[in-house]
Amino acid sequence: MRIMDRQYTEFPTSGARTLRSVLQDHGYTVNKKRVARLMKVMGLQAIYPKKSLSKLGRAEYIHPYLLRGLHIHKSNQVWSIDITYIAMPKGFMYLVAIIDWYSRKIVAWRLSNSLEASESILCLQEAIQTHGKPDIVNSDQGSQYTCPQWIDYLKAQHIRISMDGRGRAKDNIVIERFWRSIKREYIYLHLPDNGSKLYQGIKYYINYYNERRHHQGIQNDFPAKRYQRSFATNYAA
Repeated sequence: MRIMDRQYTEFPTSGARTLRSVLQDHGYTVNKKRVARLMKVMGLQAIYPKKSLSKLGRAEYIHPYLLRGLHIHKSNQVWSIDITYIAMPKGFMYLVAIIDWYSRKIVAWRLSNSLEASESILCLQEAIQTHGKPDIVNSDQGSQYTCPQWIDYLKAQHIRISMDGRGRAKDNIVIERFWRSIKREYIYLHLPDNGSKLYQGIKYYINYYNERRHHQGIQNDFPAKRYQRSFATNYAA
């Protein structure tokens, strides 16, 4: 699964056939159906134009995408939340993270072996406790975000809810770029053999990402500094 994850991160248009060929190149004999089942377990879906299909979530929990054409000019205006899969030597774990669109700062993250909505809610609660409330939270239409627990919590906090269109990974491009960075710059190079070491490594990388990594998308600024400058300007009493 680690080989599949690496291929998909590098080339997100890879489908079951491509991933099967990549696995065969590495000496694994698998059929397309098995690759498709693993993709489902890992939450991987090839990015390509599709016909309009029925939505998987219940309609009452799906919300429109609010970011198209929106001028994002300050920190805490828009946050994105997402979950990515990390293959381990024995099993796998999930990393949930929240990123501030304006500054690119990771404002909270959690590592667990669960895909439950409660992990995303706890992550958002930690972000709010540390940084205050955002105006909008954007997510995909995964089951963690199209459930009453998630929707009710955001509504209770008076946070506007935005969701990507089905099959539109680019709607959440800011956090998708973060997943690409952390996997290529840390996880694939330094994957530890247990969850505790993985947690410490992710903590170190995210500190580096926020504090010491130049970001071309924000004029080579540092996310933490850009976030703080904006916060001081827009939210100081």
